[in-house]
Amino acid sequence: MRATDPIANLQSLIRCPSVTPAEGGALTALTAMLEPLGFAVTRVTAHEEGTPDIENLYARLGNEGPHLMFAGHTDVVPVGDEAAWTHPPFAAEIADGELFGRGAVDMKGGVACFVAAIARHIEKHGAPKGSVSFLITGDEEGPAVNGTTKLLQWAADKGETWDACLVGEPTNPDMLGDMIKIGRRGSVSGRITVNGVQGHAAYPHLADNPVRALLQMADALLDPPFDAGTVDFQPSNLEITSIDVGNPATNVIPAKAVATFNIRFNDSWTADSLKAEIEARLARAAANRRLRPGREPARYELVWAERPSHVFLTRDNALIESLSGAIEAVTGRQPKLSTTGGTSDARFIKDYCPVVEFGLVGQTMHMVDERVAVADLEGLTRIYETFIDRWFGHAVA
Repeated sequence: MRATDPIANLQSLIRCPSVTPAEGGALTALTAMLEPLGFAVTRVTAHEEGTPDIENLYARLGNEGPHLMFAGHTDVVPVGDEAAWTHPPFAAEIADGELFGRGAVDMKGGVACFVAAIARHIEKHGAPKGSVSFLITGDEEGPAVNGTTKLLQWAADKGETWDACLVGEPTNPDMLGDMIKIGRRGSVSGRITVNGVQGHAAYPHLADNPVRALLQMADALLDPPFDAGTVDFQPSNLEITSIDVGNPATNVIPAKAVATFNIRFNDSWTADSLKAEIEARLARAAANRRLRPGREPARYELVWAERPSHVFLTRDNALIESLSGAIEAVTGRQPKLSTTGGTSDARFIKDYCPVVEFGLVGQTMHMVDERVAVADLEGLTRIYETFIDRWFGHAVA
């Protein structure tokens, strides 16, 4: 059956220009792979005011437990300067042992390999003793409003439950088998607006420069460190991502200064406890007169971004050991269990079942000439196939 070939699967998916929020034919191509394998496929379009409608896909094979979910996305980021690509971004051409195309790594490649893996399992052994499902969104690279969160809720409302999930994001930094993600740091963003009094730079006593207060606030957020890290996570880290006064003149004290920040935090904190710490630091800095002698406390506003991402750590030994063992059996490498990097849709899935992430090498994701080694597609398919055997063997034992 054609779906057993990860290269052909990936070429079919890449040739669909599914730049968020467009479906681009990618879910149709995936449906054509899954239905002949016996999957019941449903397309779900999610809506929310102020955001684009998103088409998603849910497919299930089997009616009994245990139930393994594979999750991912078929939407991709824009190609950028198409003229800078060595091979057309949606042609899926192979050259020098590499398959080129937008989404080759992030993450149509992972989807293509898991389809090939379950197709090979069915060809050799029949359907697994349990159920396998695909939860595929078209909104991971966008605002992530009408994608995985809505699809999970839709499926749960229909009575779907899962015992474990594998997300096929590109987790390996250098070689296939390097790294499994077993958790993710949380993420919180905010915007600080300090209000002052505009005036002439030569007459500062008649004005109140908000930049002075903002500098103290930024310093308070950066020092001291929030923590030294934990057993499973690196230290929490805050970055000031923008400082803006909107002031083109060099001799005018501005009336307002704005800074934005993002912090990636470990399991020393919750989103709420971290917000409380940041609010306390800002309040102390606003009252500090070191850069504002004789002034009243700075007047400022703090606005939190909606929907923080919460820190999580997966402790499901059967899931982790099944995947680690499969990777070692195929590659000979023992993968590092990591919580580094940014966020992914695993942050939503963790509320429904244990989840880990493993996919291709991510060195070219989102770049011009995004590409994957053809050998890695076969390697990842073999890992996924071995993982399916091991996980179901453990789960039904």
